[in-house]
Parts: sequence; structure tokens; C-alpha cells
Amino acid sequence: MRLTRYFGKTLRQAPSDADTISHQLLVRAGYIQQLAAGSYQFLPLGWRMQQKISDIIREEMDAAGALEVSMPVIQPREIWEQSGRAETFIPPLAGFQDRRGREMVVAPTHEEAVTTMVKANVNSYRDLPVNLYQIQTKFRDEPRPRAGLLRTREFMMKDAYSFDATQESLDNSYDLMVKAYINIFTRCGLEVAIVEADSGGIGGKDSQEFILLAENGEDVVLLCENGDYGANVEKAEFVKQPNPEESPLEMEEIATPGIKTIDELAKSLGIPTNKTAKAVFYTVGGEVIVVTIRGDLDVNEVKLRNILGGVEPRFSTPKEVANSNLVPGSASAVGLDGIRSIVDDSLTLGSNFVAGANKEGFHIKNVNFPRDFKGDIVADIAKATAGDVCPRDGGIFHDARGIEVGHVFKLGTIYSKDFDANFLDETGESHPIIMGCYGLGVSRLVGGIVEAHHDENGMTLPAAIAPYLVYLASLNVDDEGVREAADGLYAELTNAGLDVLYDDRDEKPGVKFKDADLIGIPVRVVVSRRGLNNGQIELKLRTDREATLVPTAEVRDAVKVMLGR
Repeated sequence: MRLTRYFGKTLRQAPSDADTISHQLLVRAGYIQQLAAGSYQFLPLGWRMQQKISDIIREEMDAAGALEVSMPVIQPREIWEQSGRAETFIPPLAGFQDRRGREMVVAPTHEEAVTTMVKANVNSYRDLPVNLYQIQTKFRDEPRPRAGLLRTREFMMKDAYSFDATQESLDNSYDLMVKAYINIFTRCGLEVAIVEADSGGIGGKDSQEFILLAENGEDVVLLCENGDYGANVEKAEFVKQPNPEESPLEMEEIATPGIKTIDELAKSLGIPTNKTAKAVFYTVGGEVIVVTIRGDLDVNEVKLRNILGGVEPRFSTPKEVANSNLVPGSASAVGLDGIRSIVDDSLTLGSNFVAGANKEGFHIKNVNFPRDFKGDIVADIAKATAGDVCPRDGGIFHDARGIEVGHVFKLGTIYSKDFDANFLDETGESHPIIMGCYGLGVSRLVGGIVEAHHDENGMTLPAAIAPYLVYLASLNVDDEGVREAADGLYAELTNAGLDVLYDDRDEKPGVKFKDADLIGIPVRVVVSRRGLNNGQIELKLRTDREATLVPTAEVRDAVKVMLGR
């Protein structure tokens, strides 16, 4: 393709709102253009890159035995009500009424739709297993889209769904998808960490994320120093160190005037924070609940949401706290009646804690659970942090930031039961189909690849996903000999099956070289009068500092060698 006939412009400066490297470079290089907050148009370069990624995904999904389908992005709201997700999906569903007054939603994912598809086409165990996938636009009404393609409202996604008759068969389908994902990311030039993750609004018991480690990633993961366990901070389990054993003592009220925080309390009493019990107030469905956790720990709100059955908790307002007769800074679950109490299991790992007295300016010493306060639920709701102990082998966690580029789930039967998607076994007995779900952000992968492959001058794209393989620059385009040589080389490379972006513009060499570096195509080929006078053409890998000179007749073969072909 000749640049004089191409569409899109490069920019010398990044947009002021571009807050990540990938956002800056993709806009500057003319790959994407923002239409609205969290909504991007793909220009020809960006679309070609996304299509090449999609081709890799299709090849690996097909090789794993999955079958491609297409499902509507506009869905009747009633199927979401049937699954129970119409009001609970986060972010909330975007929708509208059609001309008949029927409620419709813009699909953020397709578990409901694909389950209805399979229900209509699977009757017997002989029809299983089956794995269906699509590459399609999704919409999630993100409240704070950011980072270009890394957190958008509208995006391209590959979603796949497996359907099996047994748990063993699901495990096999799941493993096949994990291997396919590893192949996809490897072919795209990415190294990812596989970590345990929360299933969120998708549901299911087990899930794993594929995390591209990056300094500006919005996900925080914890990785064991021994390399055998990793988890998103939302999900991470850790070993809570118990306090020294003590015999329970009688409660004693003490004056603590002006003290409002755990750190202030511990300092004033000369005790460590792990000898205190912290009360946090949340409102859930209009009800204020008190969450009690050891003072050296923080509440993991994702874990809390999960034990509340998927209902999103929020911090109670001062008015809600006052109406519940709670005393901020001096509150605890001790002596509270009629208020739901949730207790982190860290309070079972010690005794004689200091907690609020529910009276302004006072606390209570020697508070013990469950002697002195109740817990309607006792569970792990604590947030793991770097330095905590890994539950697998006792190693120490370190934290890292990353970009989620894939997520796989073992759904089980939660959707098949909702939709009566059943199969008959060998004896004629009916069972719900066992499902898995496998998501991969295609447009997010575009941004993730750029985060991993760039330098100070622009993108350094792997050949497998670059929009073109060769950037052919003709210098001195007004020189007929140079123009003819470049035109001939363009035809030769194209006929050899190489994608070539031919810069035939009447621009200065410096402009062309800057654009070549910015766009990030793997091989740059330069035709100039000086080179032709010596019978040579200049070749350079985007990732190399120095160019090499090659005889004109050997350019095609030399380019292929550079590309590993």
C-alpha cells in the first residue's frame, strides 16, 4: 500500500489526555482515534493490526477444537432477568426500548445467549463436549474509561464457551483453552503471568487471569517468590499470622479521648495494631452492617461482596452511621443488637483485643470473639499485600502491576440450570450441562502489545501482528531513477508475499524515518540516490540501532531472513 493513497496522519505530540504509552503511541501513529470517552475508531493501520491478532486467535481456537459462531450484540433483557444478572451486573447494563416497547440490552458478554443456543441444539451426552466462540463487539458502560484501549466502554472481544457432560470433561476443555491462550500470547510476542482471580459478574467457582506485567497496569497481582502461586489482589489468599496465645481476660472500659484511628489507638496504649479490632461500616441493600477485622489488616471489598451473595457493598454515609447509633472512631460489634455483623477470621487468631466501646472517647480492653460479640458470618475478608506469606509453600508475596489480557472461568451449571439447558446421559437421566467461559480482549491486546513493545521513538511491533512487515521509504522521489527502483522493489516484495507499506510521499528523509519508527513496522527498507550509485539498498530492523547495506539484487532474500521466513 502506498502512503500517498493511505488514510490517517501521524502526530508529533501526544494528546493531552493520553495517560499511557500505548494510548499516546497508537493515537500519534494513526492507529486509533477517539470518538467519545471510552470509544475509539480504528484507522486502517490499527484495524490491520487487530485483524492479524484475530487471525492468530482463530487459528489457535480452531486448533483446540472450538467452533466459531456469531451472536447478537443486542439482546432481550428478559434473558438477563432469567439468569438473575439484570440488576447485579457491574457496570450496570446499558439498554433501551425497541419500537414495540420491549426492553433490550447492549451485551457486555454472552453467557445467556450462548446457553439458549446450546439448549436448542444439545439433547444427549453424544452431542457433548462442544466449544463455541466468537470475536465480536461488546459494550460495558464503564464509569471511568481510561488508558486508551486498556479500559474502554466499547471493545472487541473473543469469548468462548465450553459445554461438557462431566467435571472431568470440563477440566479437559478448560486446560485446552489455557494452552490455546498461552499459544496466542506467545505468538503475539507477550509474556504473561497466570494468576487466580475473582469471577466477578461472570460467576462460577474457579477462574484465572492472564496478566501482562506492566508498570501502568490497573490490576495489582501478588506473586509468590517461589513461583508456584499468583493471584489478583482481589482474590489472593494468604497466611494470617496468629497473635501469641493468651488466656482471655475480663473486658475493661478505658478512656481514649480524641483517638479516632487504629494507629492512634495502638500508639497511645503501646500495643501493636494486630492487638486491636477495627470496625468498618458498610451499607448493603439499604442496611448498615458492621465488619470487624484485625487492626493491622484491611477489608477486601471483593471478598466481602462475594460472601454477601454478589451484592455490592459501599461505605456507609455519616448520616446512615448516626441513624444506626454507631460511633465512628469508637465503634465495635460489642453489645450491638439488630445490626448485622460480619467478622474476619483474623479475630479467631488471638485474644484480648482492644475495640471500640460504642461511646465517644472510650474503648474496651480484652475483647474476645465469640465471647463478647457475635458474627453472623465469619470468613476471610482481608486484603493480602506484599510481604504476606503465600498459603501454598510459605514463600513471601511480592506485588506487581499488570494488564488483564485474558480471563477463563469454570462456570459449572449456574447458567444451564437457569435456562434448563440439560442433556440425557447413557441411562436417559437428565442433567444440567457443565459450562466454562473463556474471554480475551482483542482490542485491549492491541494496547497491551504496544505497552510491551516500544522504545523512545515509537512502537517496535512483532512481525506476527504488525500491520505491515516492511516499511519501504523512497528518498528523493523527484529523482526518476530512485522512483523507478523503489516502485520495482515494492512490486518485488509484494509479489513475494510480504505486506509492504510504501512511503512514496514527497517528504524529507527525517520525516519518513521518524514515521517509520513511530509506526513500528519490523523492517525498514530505504531506496536513495546515494545507495543506488553503489548498487545498494539500506535495510534495518526496527529494533536495531544500525542499518546494513545490501546489494539491490539480494534485498528480497535479505528481508525474508530478517523476518525469519
